[in-house]
Amino acid sequence: MTTIAQNLGAVRARIAAACAAAGRDAREVRLLAVSKTFGPEAVREAHAVGQTAFGENYVQEAVAKIEALRGLPLEWHCLGPVQGNKTRLVAEHFDWVHSVDRLRIAERLSAQRPEGLAPLQVCLQVNIDAGANKSGVAPQDALALARAVAQLPHLALRGLMCIPEPAPDFDAACAVHGRARALFEQLRAAGLPLDTLSLGMTADLEAAIHAGSTLVRVGTAIFGQRTAPAAG
Repeated sequence: MTTIAQNLGAVRARIAAACAAAGRDAREVRLLAVSKTFGPEAVREAHAVGQTAFGENYVQEAVAKIEALRGLPLEWHCLGPVQGNKTRLVAEHFDWVHSVDRLRIAERLSAQRPEGLAPLQVCLQVNIDAGANKSGVAPQDALALARAVAQLPHLALRGLMCIPEPAPDFDAACAVHGRARALFEQLRAAGLPLDTLSLGMTADLEAAIHAGSTLVRVGTAIFGQRTAPAAG
């Protein structure tokens, strides 16, 4: 068994334990393997033990990887900030985008999604704790943006994604993730049919699951420490 396979097993066990502790069914939480800066062979190793959903932050690196692995039944998620000059590549190659924070970007993704492809699945990135260096729409503006994005053709609005600042302990992490969950429920109560709350990474997946995350984004615990990032 490869190291990646062993690591995936350990992460899945963490998810199952966190769900049990929170009184949740482990089937409610999906694992997204964040493969940024790792090559196609690392993705192949993960796929060989059942992982099919992969997250990428750097668009050009990801597109090359997607093309190299075209023969595998994989689901690709764009996690990094989407620049205006990269929207066509994202619209043409990815299945999901977690990082929509402006209507202009959503409009470009919708207009550039090729005919014949399924709608691009979209999460709004929310700056839930007002982190100074974080992308994301402000929580108070999320409902208006969500309503506008939901009207666009070729996109399917699925939910919210947040990357809060590191918390000092489990309770503090639960509190900030709980704010994301509350916003998610607020938008659902307003009539938006959201089903995805993308919260939690290697360091805080237990707290995220406790708060209600339906998708955790894990890279380091699966693939190991990263080298310098590739070009976007």
